[in-house]
Amino acid sequence: MDALDPLAAGATIVLGVNVDDLGDYRPGQAVAAGRGAVFPLVEAGFTKADVREWSRRLGLRTWDKPAAACLSSRVPYGTAVTVTVLSRVERAEAGLHALGFRALRVRHYGETARIEVPVEDLAAVVDRREAVVSAVRSAGYAYVTLDLEGLRSGNLNQAITVSRS
Repeated sequence: MDALDPLAAGATIVLGVNVDDLGDYRPGQAVAAGRGAVFPLVEAGFTKADVREWSRRLGLRTWDKPAAACLSSRVPYGTAVTVTVLSRVERAEAGLHALGFRALRVRHYGETARIEVPVEDLAAVVDRREAVVSAVRSAGYAYVTLDLEGLRSGNLNQAITVSRS
């Protein structure tokens, strides 16, 4: 938020947070709220499904676009979020999108990329293993892994839950 201070002087920062986003640990949301950002979709009681439905009704072509969480959500807590790291994640995900995988996340663990896709797409990733490895390595990762639990939002929060147990 500090980077926005000069641009936001006298303005209100508006975030697209919806009711479904409130049940997950999202430190950026807390910081934004603490700095005066507003969440109109939450105020209206909108869930992700409501946003999609109203987008469809309004004829927006993005109504069924897969969720696109902030790239920093691919970086474990305690790891520095830098332009270099975000660029690697973005390039790896773009390479996988180019292979036809629509919903996915590439989680950044230093030299290791952990790929998450919906469970029903796991076999397709394995079938296209060489192309997948090539796409992710070309983004700068030395190791490429596939998360057998599949794509799930907020899964980096599991580390917080485990460490508090």
